[in-house]
Amino acid sequence: QVQLVESGGGLVQAGGSLRLSCAASGRTFSSSYVMGWFRQAPGKEREFVARISWNAYITYYADSVKGRFTISRDNAKNTVYLQMNSLKPEDTAVYYCAADRSSRWSSDVGYWGQGTQVTVSS
Repeated sequence: QVQLVESGGGLVQAGGSLRLSCAASGRTFSSSYVMGWFRQAPGKEREFVARISWNAYITYYADSVKGRFTISRDNAKNTVYLQMNSLKPEDTAVYYCAADRSSRWSSDVGYWGQGTQVTVSS
């Protein structure tokens, strides 16, 4: 069993910053899992935001967040972070943490958090 719990969401003004955290637990969780973030705005499909390899050497970002968001992880704490700077109203969404072995990221990611709301006002 793998449990992912997000935190750090909230309401901010455009141009502000937030840092999301996702803590993983469970007997089947592996530090070798790729971890990352998706988001879903009302009425829109879920979209990929960022992911990070188990050793933190490889990161990948959606074009919409490049240069503004930074993903990182602390394997000792089984935690992944998403530092979000220069936030825009279009960043408003529920942000979901995700984790799985790297091969699953090319298809369907197996483990998901319940989401944390990020609202950016103009």
